[in-house]
Amino acid sequence: MREYPWLLRLHYYMFESLSDKLQNVFQKLRSRGGLTEQEVNDALREVRLVLLEADVNYKVVKDFVGRVKERAIGEDILKGLNPAQQVIKIVNEELVGLLGGEQAKLKVSDRPPTVMMVAGLHGAGKTTNVAKLALMYKKQGKRPLLVAGDVYRPAAIMQLRTLGEQIGVDVFDIGDKQDAVAVAGAAMHHARSNGNDFVLIDVAGRLHIDEEMMSELKRLRSSIDVTEVLLVVDAMTGQDAVNVAQQFNEALEIDGVIMTKMDGDARGGAALSIKAVTGKPIKLIGTSEKMDGLEPFYPDRMASRILGMGDVLSLIEKAQESFDEDQARAMEKKFRENKFDLNDYLEQIQQMRKMGPLDQILGMIPGLGNMSKLKDAKIDETEFKRVEAILRSMTRDERSDPTILNGSRRRRIANGSGTSVQDVNRLMNQFSEMKKMIRVMSGAEESGKRRKKMPNFPFMG
Repeated sequence: MREYPWLLRLHYYMFESLSDKLQNVFQKLRSRGGLTEQEVNDALREVRLVLLEADVNYKVVKDFVGRVKERAIGEDILKGLNPAQQVIKIVNEELVGLLGGEQAKLKVSDRPPTVMMVAGLHGAGKTTNVAKLALMYKKQGKRPLLVAGDVYRPAAIMQLRTLGEQIGVDVFDIGDKQDAVAVAGAAMHHARSNGNDFVLIDVAGRLHIDEEMMSELKRLRSSIDVTEVLLVVDAMTGQDAVNVAQQFNEALEIDGVIMTKMDGDARGGAALSIKAVTGKPIKLIGTSEKMDGLEPFYPDRMASRILGMGDVLSLIEKAQESFDEDQARAMEKKFRENKFDLNDYLEQIQQMRKMGPLDQILGMIPGLGNMSKLKDAKIDETEFKRVEAILRSMTRDERSDPTILNGSRRRRIANGSGTSVQDVNRLMNQFSEMKKMIRVMSGAEESGKRRKKMPNFPFMG
């Protein structure tokens, strides 16, 4: 019999392997009272192995462990209160530094338009991420212009046109077999004439780095006033991504990195090495294949997630983007007055899905990502769709007053949603339990008491 748990399938989230292993190391430290120098050395030896297994650059690992050891082995720490927590705090601070320290923001020109060259090798997602960047600026109320500067690959021009149409952003191109410098110059004239405040140039890529490509990129950069040069690299390629970034930086002097496929990178070697090796920060990360799956990179938040401390700030920001404040107040009032119905429940599901994949959301909750019960679970987003289909197959009156759902109505709803009557019955039973809990919680809040046991919500096993 099918259940509707929140956590049917928990896809691995960013740096899962690295995160799990580091948290296991620190769990051993926490289990001890005081710490000896030898115990700290043993823990750091394990940290070193974990980082090397994660494909972090060898020299970066050596320097990182050396800095942690120098700070951690001291009489004040080893004999102080909660020495394990102090060691973990040092590791967290050094991890933040390794990832870049403070957030590296994108530059904006004092005299519009702001011009960004986006470079990268084929396969890293260069063209897609130029479009994602344009959508990000569009959402901020800007007027971006996409420029098809990859003149050697007609498919890239067609791809950019398609993506521009999809996100509602203008694309400038003068066809293939043109000189990229001429394309950029014409694009600048077009942008000034049409009031575009951001010009995002998708420049030519290759399967590998060669002198011809670098020569053209240098000419392009010197021909126009470029505000920022961003390099797109694939996180899944590990140290290859770091090597690519190093070579691009030496030839072109990049300003920052867009790291794609971070949602699928269970190791984290590239992200942990790139700043230390190249001196250039990660500015944006790709968190999904969707067009809105591009986010600013926050070293402190990423370090917290790696060490199992969650990422509450990002969670709050996602919620603020997805939930309307007036709707939230109205929903709170319904909860208090116990008037929450299936129309409200359907609305909550839709709002929650706007926040993104649930596995990413759960990874932001402190302690949740490493809970043993969730470790081997996976979130199946299709279960949300199934419940949503059941709710949509009801009339508004049926969602407002589920007591009218007799046998024939339930059969109609099951047929309309492609589910079974048992699925409909189970959802209704779980919703009834939730209503009882809301009623009890409202009463407990008024009397200052707290309910000890929480019944199942819909979606929860």
